Amino acid sequence: MPFEIEDSGQARPPDGAIVIALLNNMPDPALEATEGQFGSLLAAAAGTLPVRLRHVWLPEVPRGPQALERLNRRYFSIEALYADPPDGLIVTGMEPRAATLQEEPYWNRMVQVLEWAQTHTASSIWSCLAAHVAADALYGIRRRRLPEKCFGVFEHQVIGDHALLRGVGPVLPTPHSRWNELPVDRLRAAGFEIMSLSGETGADLFLSPGDSPLICFQGHPEYDELALLKEYRRDVGRYLRAEVAGWPNLPQGYFSAAGVATLAQYRARVEQARDPDQLGNFPMAELAADIRPHWQPAGVTIYRNWLTHLATLRASSASARSFQR
Repeated sequence: MPFEIEDSGQARPPDGAIVIALLNNMPDPALEATEGQFGSLLAAAAGTLPVRLRHVWLPEVPRGPQALERLNRRYFSIEALYADPPDGLIVTGMEPRAATLQEEPYWNRMVQVLEWAQTHTASSIWSCLAAHVAADALYGIRRRRLPEKCFGVFEHQVIGDHALLRGVGPVLPTPHSRWNELPVDRLRAAGFEIMSLSGETGADLFLSPGDSPLICFQGHPEYDELALLKEYRRDVGRYLRAEVAGWPNLPQGYFSAAGVATLAQYRARVEQARDPDQLGNFPMAELAADIRPHWQPAGVTIYRNWLTHLATLRASSASARSFQR
């Protein structure tokens, strides 16, 4: 099979496959969905390339008992990752709880993983909050709070002709969902190469300087078609439970005109009563049927370029780690 997921309980001899480790730091409710999103993306990107995906977890990320049971049963430990380095590493974000990233219980371990990845993997991808950790730990770039949530599918201008974006086209659509950003001017001053950009989201895809650059995303090309819908429904639930003051903003560039109208009707019915039970009437199925994941082809292309780069490195004796232009 061109793509498969490794079993953490069974040792695998080398077989020529490209091994990708996914360090999944997402909160418990999103743990399994994140596995599926990255698994589907890598499977589509692999094509005829043999690729094996290895799930890894950090003990410092707070977990509940059900998640811990899944992690202990299906995931590799961080020590196993260190003992058997993969070809490529993907590090997801995690749920922030402290006032600063340095105060999070996982900070020291994430810095350790960051330093290890630069010398023990051919390439690594840092997603959303993980990219914020990398920029802060390596270059002292602190993320800043946005006045409102960056939420939706946004179009980004592709800058330059980097091999990672070969075949993508001049406009890159990518989902974003975050409350913080890395300032573009600080990234550029530190030597980051920004490869996709928009006035609404700032830096979307960018590479750190140096011989072994980190591939950083502030967005989520791995998202499936329902990820933003589920998040929006969660935010509506928080409003109905009076956990937040205002009705959540719609994700931009995501719903069709018919979907926007459906949500306006739902809001008109439930906003006055503000009863948590009204979440059961959220038009999930109707909205889901109308969503088209137009960002996915570009995401598959980017990850295919990455896997092809890893395959080329394995097949050659070249020591260079950076993408060739």
